[in-house]
Amino acid sequence: MTIAAWCLLAAFILIYAPRGPALRGILEQEGHYDILEPRAQQARLKGKALRAMGAHQNMIEAFGPFAAAVIMAHFLEADPHWRDGLALLFIAARILFIPAYLKDWGYGRTAIWAVGLIATLMLFILPALG
Repeated sequence: MTIAAWCLLAAFILIYAPRGPALRGILEQEGHYDILEPRAQQARLKGKALRAMGAHQNMIEAFGPFAAAVIMAHFLEADPHWRDGLALLFIAARILFIPAYLKDWGYGRTAIWAVGLIATLMLFILPALG
């Protein structure tokens, strides 16, 4: 399995990393987890717990395009060194994105997000660069 393929697994796992702080916030703010209406409960969150949910949702949003880009780069036989490097760059950006979101580093978070987006876009373009 290639490094880029392993990065797909890492990106999927990272989706759930912000859930821990979100669940802690739910328990602190509400005292229990509402299994019947979790989205309504999550909509009432504030502060770090709300940011953790935002990070979680953003990780979900970023996964699909990244997965498509990696699969396309594999299928179209893009340069493996660039493919793997860009996939690792995406993972590094996503790892940094979580604490940046939780600590409310607005501009820093946006810059880190942009690095991940550019890595994904480059993975899409890479096969055309031959």
